[in-house]
Amino acid sequence: MLHSSERILTTHCGSLPRPKELTQMYADRSAGQKVDEAELAALAKQALNWVVPQQIASGIDIGNNGEQQREAFFLYVRHRMSGFGGAWNRRIFADVAKYAGYRAQQAASHAATVSVSNTATVPQAIGEVKYLDRALVEAECNDFRACLAAQPRGFAEPFFTAPSPGIVAAAMLNAFYDSEQAYLDALGEALRVEYETIVRSGFLLQIDAPDLAMERHITYQDRPLSDFLEFVERVIGTINRALVNIPRDRVRLHVCWGNYEGPHDCDVPLQDVLPVLLHANVGGLVLPFANPRHAHEYHVLEKQTLHPDQIIVAGVIDPLTNFIEHPEVIAERIERVARAVGDPKRVIAGVDCGFDTSAGRGKVADDVVWAKMSAMAEGARIASGRLLRI
Repeated sequence: MLHSSERILTTHCGSLPRPKELTQMYADRSAGQKVDEAELAALAKQALNWVVPQQIASGIDIGNNGEQQREAFFLYVRHRMSGFGGAWNRRIFADVAKYAGYRAQQAASHAATVSVSNTATVPQAIGEVKYLDRALVEAECNDFRACLAAQPRGFAEPFFTAPSPGIVAAAMLNAFYDSEQAYLDALGEALRVEYETIVRSGFLLQIDAPDLAMERHITYQDRPLSDFLEFVERVIGTINRALVNIPRDRVRLHVCWGNYEGPHDCDVPLQDVLPVLLHANVGGLVLPFANPRHAHEYHVLEKQTLHPDQIIVAGVIDPLTNFIEHPEVIAERIERVARAVGDPKRVIAGVDCGFDTSAGRGKVADDVVWAKMSAMAEGARIASGRLLRI
């Protein structure tokens, strides 16, 4: 895993805007309509070949495939694993339920948008969960590798995302296994196929685990904090077992409170979950520090220090607003985190979360996304001059 040795490097969280035609097909398929799978695959590959050079041109050092060949950051597993079917609706988030006006506004926005929902009519586990064929993830890796090979200039380091077993277990209801732990174990074993294939293909693995913070105000909103922290411990244990054959410096863990523009005043504080997160056998954490609810929490890193070999990807731009952050603001955010960590070489500039974690749900206009990325690259250059004396 690269460190910011000569300059502050830049990255993002994985999902990037998808073309409208591709989003429409994902939404249609998600709604149960029959789609031309060959046409869908062709559109997705075309989107991949567009999104990679866009990242490079915007100054991204550690980039990925934009998740163009998936309809959502975790829902795609239903096409690669056995055992999923039926449907259920996720519990209303605590902060959404708390504010009726916001809830109505959110519902109207979703109703007017062509998108894939990751909370409504989500599949359940109704049978044994197993990975169907390693070739499915190998093909996605091969497409990304071929795309990179065609670029005159690539990434300093390419990464690839895969979901935490915890987010799948929380969002895709267990209606088969006799315990949550049995379900987690099955998911961990299935996802181990993706984790190992991604790393063996030469990519840095990012595990997307919003469950390790977000589930506090969803599944565990009416339960004691201790119950939620025990869930986090169970998921971290499952992740560590799935990573048994992977060096920790090839994995970064992305944790957040949900990628939606809402009140977020029911979010669990970072200081409550970070001690448990540090038990994950990973080389880095990806945390949001740009959004207004969590921007102050870089201070937590002053008291609860990372392991000496770990880096932090600090969210310094917000994927939920069309404001283009000023490079000086971005530089200051990077510098604050660097001071808290105590070593700027262990800090990478990033985005709080994905720009389109579920197809069509992105809030930022496509052209603004790339302008925000470019601003982040400029902010990182400014911070590099101050922190690394370049």
